[in-house]
Amino acid sequence: MKKTLVISLALGTAAVIVGCATKGVSPAEADRVAADMVKTAFRSQGIAKVERVTAIDETMRLCNAADVAGTPLDPAVAKRLEEANLKTIKWPSDGKFLGDWKQGESIAQSGRGQTWTDSATAANGGNCYNCHQITKEEISFGTIGPSLYHYGKLRGVTDPNSAAAKPIVEYTWGKIWNAKAYNACSNMPRSGHMGNLTEQQIKHIMALLLDPASPVNK
Repeated sequence: MKKTLVISLALGTAAVIVGCATKGVSPAEADRVAADMVKTAFRSQGIAKVERVTAIDETMRLCNAADVAGTPLDPAVAKRLEEANLKTIKWPSDGKFLGDWKQGESIAQSGRGQTWTDSATAANGGNCYNCHQITKEEISFGTIGPSLYHYGKLRGVTDPNSAAAKPIVEYTWGKIWNAKAYNACSNMPRSGHMGNLTEQQIKHIMALLLDPASPVNK
């Protein structure tokens, strides 16, 4: 929901800016018009705050602008943004990357959370199947992202706790925490960075992807 709102605002803002630019209106004036649009169209209710729409960082701003312009982000800018996002990744506080794959499957299946009717203390879902195939048993899944079926198996992860598996384990954690650390304009939500998922929830999804006992790797 958060990403949809941000993208919708960005596209709307971009349309206003493009339209205003053709009439000689300054970027500052275009930004003011966009801000007025937000005040008119959105309101805070429950845990769903307007700030979810207005709090767009530099990464989102530049990637949205590139998307609207239909041009790829400048490679140097992309590298700078990726390096900045990489620094935001918080690694497991106890050094353990994997939790329970069964709970991970439940989180991956769930798309609940962060709506105005939800409690701030309720666990959010990962909604992973919205973009990925994960297990062969699931027949309904999105294709925005690549298939994650056999994710660990294809990468030779037979023991997630081994030194050999460390690079892929750390990459997977980082990708879930903040995907833009590896692809500045990735469509994947920054689940840890934005607080969509807790550290423990990410551990469970890690287990779903990397535990040899998980249906993902069968």
